[in-house]
Amino acid sequence: MTARTYDKPAIEDRTSSASPPRPLRLRLAPPGTAPALVDGAWWPRSRDLTAELPALIALLDPLWGRITHVTVNPTFWPVVPRKVPVQGHVVKVGWFKAEQDPHTLLLLSYTAGRWDLLVIPPETDAVTAARLMTTATDPTRQLTASGLIQEAELLGGAAESEAEAAWDSAREKVWDSEGGHDARRPSSHGPVAAAAGRVSRPAEGM
Repeated sequence: MTARTYDKPAIEDRTSSASPPRPLRLRLAPPGTAPALVDGAWWPRSRDLTAELPALIALLDPLWGRITHVTVNPTFWPVVPRKVPVQGHVVKVGWFKAEQDPHTLLLLSYTAGRWDLLVIPPETDAVTAARLMTTATDPTRQLTASGLIQEAELLGGAAESEAEAAWDSAREKVWDSEGGHDARRPSSHGPVAAAAGRVSRPAEGM
């Protein structure tokens, strides 16, 4: 069974028809799988909870039951609103700094209980975000949200080091093909040696 990926449009903004709503970047763990530390991954486009939460909650309401409360860790959210209007109801928003993983969004449903989503930083590149969504929804993984982020950073650093090593190796091969180290060695018949051979020997007594 595969995880569900949601690429549906966000809530329609009726005040502007200039541009279509952007898709919601969300992936949930397969239904019926064993409980894990996170239930999915959400990749918001900004750190603006007022702008980002309505579309997310509107999509989750019919899946998980009406969402009534959301909590975050304020470490990565500059502004935490007290309430956010969603289609047909209002969701209360709270925060916990010491008790909640800074990379987790906690949602409380009216009928289904608690759900935890990994929050992928908005500035994350697409390749890393896709990897995080896959690992976060793997039922066999038992990492916290921060653990998943740290693992992705380590993998990204290792990949960058490998790319730099490959680039250095390619440059060295090109350099060697164009003369490389031998090009820097002065020939025994080069100008320096020839000039040294023409230096006159000083006369005795000078």
